[in-house]
Amino acid sequence: MADFFNGWWSVAISVVVILSIAACGLLLWSQSKVKVKLGPNGKPLPAETTGHVWDGTLMEQNNPLPRWWMWLFYLTIVYAIGYLVVYPGLGSFQGGFGWSQASAYEKEIKEGEQQYGPIFNKFLNMDVAAVAKDPQAHEIGQRLFLNTCAQCHGSDAQGGNGYPNLADNDWLYGGDPATIKMSIMEGRHGQMPPMAAAVGTDDDVRNVANYVLSLSDSAHDPVKAALGKPKFMACAACHGAEGKGTQALGAPNLTDKIWLYGGGVDNIMETINKGRNNQMPGQKALLGDAKVHLLAAYVWGLSNNTTAHLTPAETGAMTYIANATVGNSDAAGTNVVK
Repeated sequence: MADFFNGWWSVAISVVVILSIAACGLLLWSQSKVKVKLGPNGKPLPAETTGHVWDGTLMEQNNPLPRWWMWLFYLTIVYAIGYLVVYPGLGSFQGGFGWSQASAYEKEIKEGEQQYGPIFNKFLNMDVAAVAKDPQAHEIGQRLFLNTCAQCHGSDAQGGNGYPNLADNDWLYGGDPATIKMSIMEGRHGQMPPMAAAVGTDDDVRNVANYVLSLSDSAHDPVKAALGKPKFMACAACHGAEGKGTQALGAPNLTDKIWLYGGGVDNIMETINKGRNNQMPGQKALLGDAKVHLLAAYVWGLSNNTTAHLTPAETGAMTYIANATVGNSDAAGTNVVK
């Protein structure tokens, strides 16, 4: 794509912009030649009409453009030329001021870091459990979560179909502070390959699904579950012989009635037949160490029943700090922190 937008496009855009401005000027100049026609007595003649008539007497007249209106358009042309001299607009020309969206964004981020960096760094040097109990840290962490994580995990952090609940104690990769920080910074890529071929026939897949449900004492067919137990050995390499999962692999615990994609027979059969391929993007580049530390403390606190409260004035201040120092995340994807 970068090769497609080469130097030729810069020239083409510049030509289009210059011709557009010149065409507007030429149109105004041509219309300025149209004068009001005067009669022998020096008084204006009746205006010509375009021939369009409505309601019997409502006619569309062809009058010259008002001079004040035309001069306003001339001023817009002068303004456009001045703008193109000092700001980008002619292809790759950066303008006399050298302004760009990227430089303006970087300047704002730098100013924000200078102003609020000490606040974040103060919490970076604190233990995660202590940060989670601090009212100001809790509020900043909440705003960071709403800006960065709520798109997938929900504003209440309870997730949804395919998006883990962060407010309970069930974790795919572990719920200790260090693991949560690693998940946020580096992201996670959870992948389960299709297992239908390894399990056997469609009936075997259904039997395994019933056996999986039996592990958590969910509603199932006991006969089919008994038939599916030997076939479950194809899944034991990741989920363990007892189905309790393996956090090192991100393999879910199948014995706790917590389901990422639903706990019915059809849901589990779909997972076995098609597999799952989920990805949570890493946030290290967007947030940095200090903000990740605050965010990890907030997430850790959700499942460890820590509470923190702010006054309304403090809430407003912390909301501004969080929003002023965090950009919008465009890294959409299926999160698998837990």
